[in-house]
Amino acid sequence: MSSAPALPAPRVRFWSYDAELPSFRHRLAPLAAELARRGVEVAVERFPKRRYVRRILERRSPLAATDLLVFAKINLAPLEGWLLRRSVAAAVFDFDDAIFLRRPRAVGAPPGRSPFRRAKFARSCRAASLVVAGNEFLADAARQHARRVAVVPTPVDLERHAEGPPGSADGQVLVWIGLPENLPYLELVRPALARLAAERPGLRLRVVSSRAPAWPEVAVEHVPWSADGEAAALASADVGLMPLTDDDWSRGKCSFKLLQYMAAGLPCVASPVGMNREVVVDGETGLWAPTVEAWEAALRRLLDSRALRVALGAAGRELVRTSYDRRVVVPRAVELLLALVAASGGGVRRRVRRNGA
Repeated sequence: MSSAPALPAPRVRFWSYDAELPSFRHRLAPLAAELARRGVEVAVERFPKRRYVRRILERRSPLAATDLLVFAKINLAPLEGWLLRRSVAAAVFDFDDAIFLRRPRAVGAPPGRSPFRRAKFARSCRAASLVVAGNEFLADAARQHARRVAVVPTPVDLERHAEGPPGSADGQVLVWIGLPENLPYLELVRPALARLAAERPGLRLRVVSSRAPAWPEVAVEHVPWSADGEAAALASADVGLMPLTDDDWSRGKCSFKLLQYMAAGLPCVASPVGMNREVVVDGETGLWAPTVEAWEAALRRLLDSRALRVALGAAGRELVRTSYDRRVVVPRAVELLLALVAASGGGVRRRVRRNGA
């Protein structure tokens, strides 16, 4: 008796404008690696930002051989959503920023409201079998258009950060890590840092990024970002900072730098905006600072008390371990993807059976 032919392995394809950007590296690259470990055929493709409609038509052949497409932070133009739904068995739209808005032109300015951008965002949501959002604010925006929405935070790799209280030799190093386009948020706390620096000659602000501000009133230590040096730059600091403006653009942020600080065992001070309010439990895993005066007071408390820094840092690391570590988040996200493959009838496998292969 001959056995039935083995079905081909599921095929999952990822589209991204740039797979080297932090959003993809931290959110989707770990999913791709875990899917491959489970025997799934995985492809990652750089998707063009222009060539609307044609960019979908050119990819219909590989899409027809794909069980699941995951497209990251891509707003679809007219006709593209319709084409995509008819080209692939199932699709996931993943995003972790308020891409339905325009970035504010300056700190404190309102985000831009673009009907065209919102329309493209709606098309991406409608084209997907599932929308995966980085936080609840983003999920609420997607629920206006999507059939199904899940919230999956951007995970951190806890194993990259050594356990134990971090800290500098003198307990006077504040740290900020992030993309250079987000450096203007540091201006929100510049007056507080200037006052603290005037009374504490050893105070330094470490900026882990490709650029750093030049502030004559505050000693700024620029550490160019690198994947290998990131953990060490955090481990030898004392307090992590995440200032934000209170607007819809900031509410779309997924507090990743806070999770990085916490993974390193650092206490944090954060603007109580959006997901920051979930990650920082005021007085337990960090401190809230809604005003410049509150920033100055919170930083002074932490700089004056190593015991408080150690306690808040340990609580933050435990929160990451239980809720935001890759070993917690990635398996859950992978199961969502594999369930879609199964629910779609296994697109490729269904076509194999239909063609008699």
